[in-house]
Amino acid sequence: MRLLRYHEQKLLKKVNFLQWKKEGNLREVRVLRRYHIQDREDYRKYNKLCGHITSLVSQLKKLPEEDSIRIELAQKLLDKLYNLGVLKKANNLGQIDKLSASKFCKRRLPVVMVLLQMAPTVQQAVKFVEQGHVRVGPEVITDPAFLVTRKFEDFVTWTDRSAIRRSIEEYKGERDDYDLMN
Repeated sequence: MRLLRYHEQKLLKKVNFLQWKKEGNLREVRVLRRYHIQDREDYRKYNKLCGHITSLVSQLKKLPEEDSIRIELAQKLLDKLYNLGVLKKANNLGQIDKLSASKFCKRRLPVVMVLLQMAPTVQQAVKFVEQGHVRVGPEVITDPAFLVTRKFEDFVTWTDRSAIRRSIEEYKGERDDYDLMN
């Protein structure tokens, strides 16, 4: 057998022939592209979190329905997931069976910016976040993996010194004379 050339060795380093069939990551790649997730570990964390939540729900369903602990814990879990924005209604535990990692991806800051029509695409929203043009409340956020809760969804705005904010205000005619001097 001949020795492999340099470029052939480089290609072999990238592919793991022992586990390539097990990966089955077509859904993962689709979600990573759709929500422009740069770090694959974020998606895996969301997936793991969904697994923990569904296992918790299955343990809660094993308890009798009249049990006060089950009612209390189920209501806390439903309220937590509703406030995070993952569930549409906090009615029953049956909704959590449909929980997926893409529900968490929809609560990422760039996706919320697209929903609020602050950016036309998720890719541009990621660039705006990384460049420091966006704040949530008083905090400037530079991490696109930031999850926006329902409570903070209304507080997603441009930073005060952002050139994008200035151009929007000029377009709308809302820019103050004092701001023009600065």
